[in-house]
Parts: sequence; structure tokens; C-alpha cells
Amino acid sequence: MIDTRQVQGRRTLAFASLDDAMNEARRLAALEQDGRVGALGNWPLGTAFNHIAAWAEYPFDGFAPEVANPPWFVKWPLRLMKSKLMSRPLPVGMRIPGIEAGTTAVEPAPTAEALARLGRAFDRLERTAPTMPNPVLGPLTHEEWKTMHRKHAEHHLGFYVER
Repeated sequence: MIDTRQVQGRRTLAFASLDDAMNEARRLAALEQDGRVGALGNWPLGTAFNHIAAWAEYPFDGFAPEVANPPWFVKWPLRLMKSKLMSRPLPVGMRIPGIEAGTTAVEPAPTAEALARLGRAFDRLERTAPTMPNPVLGPLTHEEWKTMHRKHAEHHLGFYVER
């Protein structure tokens, strides 16, 4: 396993919209088809797309049990940092305690299928505001949900580079 906190050459991305994130995902998928994408982290591209999509689906369909009810000592400090979390890149190498892989939805997936899933998840999020609260941050506005998922995509897609 690569310690992603030590990765050199990771791209810093800034998406203005979910469409921007999808455009970058499509670009990376096309590069992969041509054998021209390199992964700097631990996951194949399809796994990253699948992971981002699953987390975009959670506020509609229910959160994975491992993350659905974090303890108060996790929620409290992060709720105080909500504006920082919404305005800065996500920290690299962060792992959710008690989950072997460090996060959920990391099962391998073919890139084309995972890209399609990501497109459906982002389209749904663009059109509809989730009504479920975030397990850590509590209720979020529609724009806050979209911001969180743009930042999540920036974080993970930054680990893929053109070769």
C-alpha cells in the first residue's frame, strides 16, 4: 500500500461544478483507454469513480453502516470546522477509524461502468437536494452537498496523471 500522504506529483484540482468534475472523469477514462493514465495512489481509476459515486448516492439512499453514526467526539470538532471543510481541499491520507480500507465503497469496478454510475449520481445530485443529513456535519444545503462532492472528486481524481 502506498502512503498517499507521501505521494509526489499529485494534481491540485478545483472544479467549479459537478459538470467540471464529470468532464475530468471522462477525460481520464479516455486516457486510460489509450493506456495514457497513471495512478499515483492505491486504486485503479474505476475504483475511484465507483467510490466517489457511492458517496454521492449515500445522502439519497442511506449511508453505509460503518459511517452512518459516528461518535460525538468525531462530529463535534468537524462541525466546528464545517466552513474550512467546505472551502479547502480534503486532507490526503485521511482514514476512517475502524474501517480496514480506511473508507467505504472501495470495491473494484470496471472504469466504464463506474464512470456511468458517477454520471448518474452527479446528475441526481445536480437536480435534487438530498434530504438526509450528513452523518458528521448534520443538515446541509443543496449547494453545500454539491460543494462536498466536488471537493471529494478533486481529492481523488488528483491522484491520476497523464503519461
